[in-house]
Amino acid sequence: MDIRIKIVVVDGHTLTRYGMLGLVGGHADIELVGDTGLGAEAAALVAATEPDVVVLDTALPDRDGLLVARELRDRYAGLGIVLLASNGEDEVLFRALEQGVSAFVAKTAPTNEILAAIRHAAVSANSFLASGLGPAFARRQLVAPRPVLSPREAEVLSLLGQGLSIPAIAAGMFVSHSTAKTYVARVYEKLGASNRAQALMAGLRLGLIRKELASSA
Repeated sequence: MDIRIKIVVVDGHTLTRYGMLGLVGGHADIELVGDTGLGAEAAALVAATEPDVVVLDTALPDRDGLLVARELRDRYAGLGIVLLASNGEDEVLFRALEQGVSAFVAKTAPTNEILAAIRHAAVSANSFLASGLGPAFARRQLVAPRPVLSPREAEVLSLLGQGLSIPAIAAGMFVSHSTAKTYVARVYEKLGASNRAQALMAGLRLGLIRKELASSA
């Protein structure tokens, strides 16, 4: 029995839709059963044609393609969703993962990669395929979140940079010695520091204090 993967294409660019028709036309296992240029028509098209896979652009003229993907995933749990992106930026890739798409492919990808994404989505709609996923996760892990200091903690860091002792900080902020000591401890904890020098170097690296403050302490 000849089993074909039925796909629909949702893309605002007419040339892209025709290009997909030409791409799958040479492969007996894939059949294009419908297309539209509007995200608002995607759900009705899927209901009418009952495809195995939707090939969806991220940048539709009327809708955010990622939101369309989320709506389709919520309505059709077994539907394969291949997201075509104009670029492979990490932020878009991770948003695609969060929206429950089956595969993420850049429009500039080789044709065999696009075909592989369609075939993957047809048989494994609820797993995620993206060629750059591993490197993207590695880059995300390298980007450490910047600590958020409260206004008082930022003031303490500045005073530490000026070389003030804890008693002097307490006097300058009009707080008790124990309160000033608590503020300093919080600054150290948030910056991953165990002493003044480490705190100032971390503050300088993260752009929380000016270089002249760090060098004057």
